[in-house]
Amino acid sequence: MCGIAGWVSYEVDLTRRRETVDAMTETMSCRGPDDRGTWVRREVALGHRRLAVIDLPGGRQPMSVSTPNGDVAMVYSGEAYNFTELREELTGLGHTWLTDSDTEVVLHGYLQWGDAVVDHLNGMYAFAIWDERDRKLVMIRDRMGIKPFYYYPTRDGVLFGSEPKAILANPLAPPVVDADGLRELFGFTKRPGWSLWQGMSEVGPGTIVTVTREGIRTRTYWKLDAKRHTDDQETTVERVRELMTDIVDRQLVADVPRCVLLSGGLDSSAITGLAATRLAERGEQLRTFSVDFVGQEQNFTPDEMRDTPDSPYIRDVSRLVGSAHQDVVLNPAELTDPAVRRAVITARDLPAGLGDMDTSLYLLFKAIRAESTVALSGESADEVFGGYRWFHDEAAVNADTFPWLAFRNGLMSGRHSLLDSGVAKTLDLDAYVADQYRTAVADVEHLDGESEREARMRTICNLHLTRFVRMLLDRKDRASMAVGLEVRVPFCDHRLVEYVYNTPWSLKTFDGREKSLLRHATKHVLPDSVRDRVKSPYPSTQDPGYAAALQQQVKEVLAEKDSPVFDVVDRDWVHRVSEVDSAGMSSMQRIGLDRTLDLYHWFDLYHPELRLA
Repeated sequence: MCGIAGWVSYEVDLTRRRETVDAMTETMSCRGPDDRGTWVRREVALGHRRLAVIDLPGGRQPMSVSTPNGDVAMVYSGEAYNFTELREELTGLGHTWLTDSDTEVVLHGYLQWGDAVVDHLNGMYAFAIWDERDRKLVMIRDRMGIKPFYYYPTRDGVLFGSEPKAILANPLAPPVVDADGLRELFGFTKRPGWSLWQGMSEVGPGTIVTVTREGIRTRTYWKLDAKRHTDDQETTVERVRELMTDIVDRQLVADVPRCVLLSGGLDSSAITGLAATRLAERGEQLRTFSVDFVGQEQNFTPDEMRDTPDSPYIRDVSRLVGSAHQDVVLNPAELTDPAVRRAVITARDLPAGLGDMDTSLYLLFKAIRAESTVALSGESADEVFGGYRWFHDEAAVNADTFPWLAFRNGLMSGRHSLLDSGVAKTLDLDAYVADQYRTAVADVEHLDGESEREARMRTICNLHLTRFVRMLLDRKDRASMAVGLEVRVPFCDHRLVEYVYNTPWSLKTFDGREKSLLRHATKHVLPDSVRDRVKSPYPSTQDPGYAAALQQQVKEVLAEKDSPVFDVVDRDWVHRVSEVDSAGMSSMQRIGLDRTLDLYHWFDLYHPELRLA
């Protein structure tokens, strides 16, 4: 895994700016607690923080190779799951090795194929290569955008980093947020390339960004293409089973302790069953972890998103596969601890406003890190297989907007209510979202002869795989890497994504249920209870003590006359919600208070300059 940072300047001697690059790199010490390194030449400086997962002694970075025409150096974050095969192929082409790391394989792959090395990689990765032979920087991000990667063009080059905080540590990148940044923060559309910070951009998923003295150019090397699906139902189920088995097998490879995140839903249970089966063949027992809340199972009440508590299903899976299971049980005091909230905001560099769903994830990962370094997750299965409830809600499917925004639930309904009226008018979020929706739909490729229904569902699937999933992947990466935990996402393997994306919707729902293909492909490793369970999202506490704690903290913010949070948030709205009965507080109101507190701490941590005029 790891964190990377760097600076290219064609006019400034960077050998005299090592301390700045060191400062950029150190902002990501949590991403790489095991080692650090810096590689500096006149025009380039590369920084690296390492989380050692494969070849613990040999994978130090930055890593470089000398050629007759200059050095080629790389900083790399991620994993190449097919590095063993690539190593054999490159050995046959004459390459020799100093380490057993996948980093060295990727670097030699670049020496062999240039930036076409991406066509040979299976994995999650973000890496930057300085090629002295052409005096250029090449930045590459994995196909699905699993690993974060940002860059900031300067007058004579570029700054880059795994996270915005690395770039903001350089004086050339001031912490400025304009109206365009806030629009996406509150719009929830995941505009391609967006960063909250003015002047900063993401390296797009499946994209190569090349920097030379002449400027910056980008090339997309992978996208979702429409292809005709010719397999029948039985063959399709079998192909999904084969892919899932191979993917989980590959992603279990590590030289450190690993585990699986188990929620009791279909997605994580499928990963758990496949992983446990594979490890049992080696005589190993799988470790599993889940998050829960004090009293949640005993006092659970069905709501608009969740019909059942997770715990009974988790126990069923753990008993079936024989995993060593651990529940991380949290109480309202832990979930509302301001120090934990600040840690989450620091990890994400933005005030996401997801409240206990963010803090519980962070605390879960922190507890897991005490036992394991690598965890497999069921993240992204809903986007790949069509699992969310709004995939099956005709009003949301046919709405002229993103379906996750059209679906009526507390997370999305009234999400702009807390905004100051002047800010809301400036942002004009309805127009912004409408424009993003039109742009996203226009990018979807269709097949000739597709029925209207199949074409619409292809569009819906595309929106989730190119927009929605990237918000969740970023959340997962930042929360996990903030505690030095590598979380792998088998459902994002591009082979599986491409195959299932092009499977007709009628096949994805052939048994009249959501995620038919996944359910049938993995039924051999699932208990009956999980096979029959209705989709349930990531858990959220139902304890009214959580809402009461939010109200108390918000009242303390209201007592501050000049808090910059009220440059964005409507003070009167916050005051009214702080006085309602906490037991009867709506999910929309609770989310509004969470977002207010996130903004409050974000202003204090980052001191951003707002430019909304």
